[in-house]
Amino acid sequence: MNTREAIQSSLNLSMLVTEMFLADLSDADLLERPVSNANHIAWQLGHIIETEARGLAGFGGPVIELPPNFKAQHSKDTAASTSGFLTKQEYLDLWKKVRAALLTHINTFSDEQFDTPTPGPMARLAPTAGAMFLLFANHQTMHAGQFSVVRRKLGKPVLF
Repeated sequence: MNTREAIQSSLNLSMLVTEMFLADLSDADLLERPVSNANHIAWQLGHIIETEARGLAGFGGPVIELPPNFKAQHSKDTAASTSGFLTKQEYLDLWKKVRAALLTHINTFSDEQFDTPTPGPMARLAPTAGAMFLLFANHQTMHAGQFSVVRRKLGKPVLF
């Protein structure tokens, strides 16, 4: 397995796990918070999608058109809100579009390009393009852990 394949495998696995956690949740369930003052799943999905789309563009990938006001709707300022969010299917469709573009973009990278320095403040967490692409998978999986807590709170079956 080479660098590209390892990154793509991690991204695919994190998407699979997240889709499993979301499969039997309703749109209303996406507004449930794991604990008070934590972000609900709908907000977290938008945050993940926006972050990934921004990171993709930042590393020379295509700019993915997000719905109007999407970034603002999923900012820290709106985390307490429960209105104006998308449906589960809309989030999944948008995320799959962003993720497909990311996987395609990764295919264009040479081994050396994965060592391209990450610009800006994210460099402290992911100093290279390869580390950033892996961070996308880790970021998603970290949030999926919160989805697991919501599932338990709602009495859904334990998956793992």
